[in-house]
Amino acid sequence: MAPPVPSESPWFRRFHPRPDARTALVCLPHAGGSANAYFSLSQRLPADIEVLAVQYPGRQNRLREPCLGSAQEIARGAFGDLGPELAGRPFAVLGHSMGAAVAFELTRLLEREGREAPAALFVSGRRAPSIPSDRGVRLRDDEGIVAEMRSLGGTDVGILDEPELLSLVLPSIRADYAVAETYDPGPDAVVRCDVVGLAGDRDPHVPSDDAAAWRDHTTGAFDLRFFPGGHFFLTDHEAEIAALVTETLRAPARRAGDARR
Repeated sequence: MAPPVPSESPWFRRFHPRPDARTALVCLPHAGGSANAYFSLSQRLPADIEVLAVQYPGRQNRLREPCLGSAQEIARGAFGDLGPELAGRPFAVLGHSMGAAVAFELTRLLEREGREAPAALFVSGRRAPSIPSDRGVRLRDDEGIVAEMRSLGGTDVGILDEPELLSLVLPSIRADYAVAETYDPGPDAVVRCDVVGLAGDRDPHVPSDDAAAWRDHTTGAFDLRFFPGGHFFLTDHEAEIAALVTETLRAPARRAGDARR
């Protein structure tokens, strides 16, 4: 994996810099994940889309920073540095699992603070905000958390099987589960942009009705796509998801181009 190009902000990593890209995709990782979770998607997307992968505090190059305690805090941190990274381009936001909650809060901030809203919000592998998602994983001992991660997949088993590496990442994993399981957006939390739900048809933690309930959290259009697989279905269906993102982002870019002519 090539090292990312340094960003002006510690919050964002570019694995495949595309300075001339007309659009951007802001990606929020899952609990225990890092910006690297989106390396492959960044590589797969076409040259007119640049991925800005969010790096949460408490992992990799931000290992010495304290983890944040809520989806709202994480969203606020990324929000503060996002404007210069986007450089005025049309963009979409994508988050998986815990990252979907952070992506939703980031989109709410962008709309509330009067900035340009995303063309779409992709929420993947998570129940709608109105449905509690607390299974008490954050309260388990270390072995219990590791067992949960093994059952879900999506984490390098080399890390889970290496005690020294595991001791470095477990604090951020536990903190992320606390963020994911205690997330409360407040009553009537909605965004104005279009929302696209993505879900695995065998994900034990996201029943189809709970994924469909995202429709109640937008005043824009809502679409729901199911893919064969469990919680980390994205890995096996990355090509289809990349095509969906590309189609979604090229529409506003074309409109912007037409307006300039």
